[in-house]
Amino acid sequence: MKIYPIVEGHGEVAAAPVLLRRLLAEAQCYEVAIGSPIKRTQSQLRGEQSVQAAARLAMLQPDCAAVVFLFDGEDDCPKEIAERVRRWAVAASGKTPCEVVVAYREYETWFLAAVESLRGQRGIRADATAPRDPESKRDAKTALEELMEGRRAYSETHDQAAFSERFDMAVAFQRNRSFRKLVTAMGATLTKLGLEVGEWPPPAWKAR
Repeated sequence: MKIYPIVEGHGEVAAAPVLLRRLLAEAQCYEVAIGSPIKRTQSQLRGEQSVQAAARLAMLQPDCAAVVFLFDGEDDCPKEIAERVRRWAVAASGKTPCEVVVAYREYETWFLAAVESLRGQRGIRADATAPRDPESKRDAKTALEELMEGRRAYSETHDQAAFSERFDMAVAFQRNRSFRKLVTAMGATLTKLGLEVGEWPPPAWKAR
């Protein structure tokens, strides 16, 4: 039984499975795996026919039990995009659970929200501190570079998966709304698959 992510960008192809597996581990759901991501362009993820085609392709994959769309919202309202894409995708997925999560602006805002947990990793400075409002950053990749040593440049293809493995998800959950949406969507997906998740999100993650 597998959940298939549909993503945009080469970085997400490597990073999304890492992140989703961490969430499965937190939920202690070991009966389900993450399938190989299906990559689509930003424009394809904003068109009805292409969204439905992607959902159908995911359902053709071996052991597909659920589909999760995960992509950047850029300057668009993530709630509006997610609702529209989810309506299209669910029409194609039928009884197969399907969730849509749009990172407000960029996936990298999740790293910014918990950047203290990345200190010393892949060039992140020892004094790196999260901005007060991580989601306000229009170019989160550049914001990460500004928190790196010397001339170290952020590389989506090399750093995104590594940061996905290490950033503190509890802190990101507390500081970032769109990351909370991802966590909620994963819990909903697992519940629809008939898996026992327990209390979700983890009690320790809830903002104090």
